[in-house]
Amino acid sequence: MLNSLITSKTRLKLLLKFFLNKETKSYLRNLESEFGESTNAIRVELNRLESAGLLNAELAGNKKYFQANTAHPLYADINNILKKTIGIDRIIDQVLSNIGDLKEAFLIGDLAVGKDSSVVDLLLIGQNINRSYLSELVQKAEKHIERRLRYLVLNPDEKDAYLENNDSLLIWKA
Repeated sequence: MLNSLITSKTRLKLLLKFFLNKETKSYLRNLESEFGESTNAIRVELNRLESAGLLNAELAGNKKYFQANTAHPLYADINNILKKTIGIDRIIDQVLSNIGDLKEAFLIGDLAVGKDSSVVDLLLIGQNINRSYLSELVQKAEKHIERRLRYLVLNPDEKDAYLENNDSLLIWKA
């Protein structure tokens, strides 16, 4: 859907990269290797987003790092549109309610670092999670969001060890 609104694939990748996770920082050469596109195409879009005030930039040595401008009036709206497009809002509504003593839900994998993916990876933290009910909900959600959904359920005492070695984005907390 966003492809019809935002015709530049590079711009769309940059929005996903920076606006799904506000902590994400990156520089031109890193984005070039990640996206597999020319530095010129990426530079043009970074400059446009920076000129519009959507990205902040800071120099560190000889690298210019970019990050989403969370103070921009459109930041929350863009973030919500991206979440809706990849289906996170529906996952939360359909999968994370009434499944047991759920404490937190994290987005992990590619989407947690702002890379678009056909697979949505979730980390669910809680106890007494009804796994059969969760499995049913996941199947229903996959049809609605038209993406594959994978999940990992951990007890609260296992959370820190897992998150220490994996990228994550908190999307729900009790």
